Amino acid sequence: MSIRRTLLFTAGFAAFVAAAGLTQSQRDRSAAGTAQTITAIERDWLNAEKTGDTSKLTEIIAEDWILLAANGAKVTKADELRSLKSGESKISSYEMGPIDVKVIDNVAVAQGSDNEKSTYKGKNTSGKWLWMDVFVKRNGRWRAVRSQIARATGHGATS
Repeated sequence: MSIRRTLLFTAGFAAFVAAAGLTQSQRDRSAAGTAQTITAIERDWLNAEKTGDTSKLTEIIAEDWILLAANGAKVTKADELRSLKSGESKISSYEMGPIDVKVIDNVAVAQGSDNEKSTYKGKNTSGKWLWMDVFVKRNGRWRAVRSQIARATGHGATS
């Protein structure tokens, strides 16, 4: 009996370990797919800002979204859409840098940069910008809930 019990326990434990590994593998594949989705959303977001597509931005940015701007100001979704609609904020061209995405359950954090030709309230704001966006999956869709931007300065910053 003792040998049979040991064999059953060993087989059961091996099955559990195999299932846990499969689950981890599935999670890794899911996270990689989510990272690709978030990267595509980031590209769509910047392109929507360039083209003034407020409908697209409305899909991407959650109602409770807040941006911490480079000057320390908090910007709401309504503020951002108003600024874009009025022409106060304009991007005439951009080049995206690499995007790094970390996925934790239904939250994704994206960090990246872009080099852009832009203006804000008529002032030239062109240069390299660094940003971080936090996304939450709500009702099956990834929506940005928080963002922060900073102007790159010092070594490696280009304008």
